[in-house]
Amino acid sequence: MKSVMVEKEGFAALVLRLRAEGISDIDLLTAVEQCPRSQFVPAQFAAEAYSSRTIPIDCGAFMESADMVVKTVARLQVKPGQRVLEIGTGSGFMTAILGRRSERVVSIDRYKTLVELAQNRMDDLGIRNVVIRQADGANGLVGEGTFDRIVSTAAFTAMPRFFTEQIVSGGMMIAPIILEDGRCVMTRFSKTGSRFEQEELFETPYLPIETHIARYL
Repeated sequence: MKSVMVEKEGFAALVLRLRAEGISDIDLLTAVEQCPRSQFVPAQFAAEAYSSRTIPIDCGAFMESADMVVKTVARLQVKPGQRVLEIGTGSGFMTAILGRRSERVVSIDRYKTLVELAQNRMDDLGIRNVVIRQADGANGLVGEGTFDRIVSTAAFTAMPRFFTEQIVSGGMMIAPIILEDGRCVMTRFSKTGSRFEQEELFETPYLPIETHIARYL
């Protein structure tokens, strides 16, 4: 009973922080509530699951704060019926939310351990429209056609070239971009016909994109 109360209190505190930032989409918040974050964090961090701090996970990776994840999904503007590519599955928390909001999600991570753990969490939550694969995300996902939305949690130094080929007209990608001054800014790229627009959203912690899949983890 105590863990249930901690979960509810953590979610309620998150909702208050999000509303203060202008995020009140009931469908999005319902999707978040249906993905109990305590199931995604290492057991020793369960009490901090809904905090506004990053949390370390396996393979030297980390989870973005709950606030950062929801802010990113809100600005991705995912709609029912859309196909989403996620680069950097991590714990699978954002993956699960995207699964609740879209038609299909393909999520990739370079670490086999993270892929397996995240897939187990999708199974436990009954989320069946998500496919998680071990893959190198530096070039997106070749051979899977185009996507309506692409989101990356790994940082690039410029707009990824694959974006132009793997996103539909009217689609968008959000990814952390490392600036020349060393800051990293979550950036939204929108495609309209052959035109592209770029918009800086907010600063974010990051790990640079790494090529190739991990051999041992």
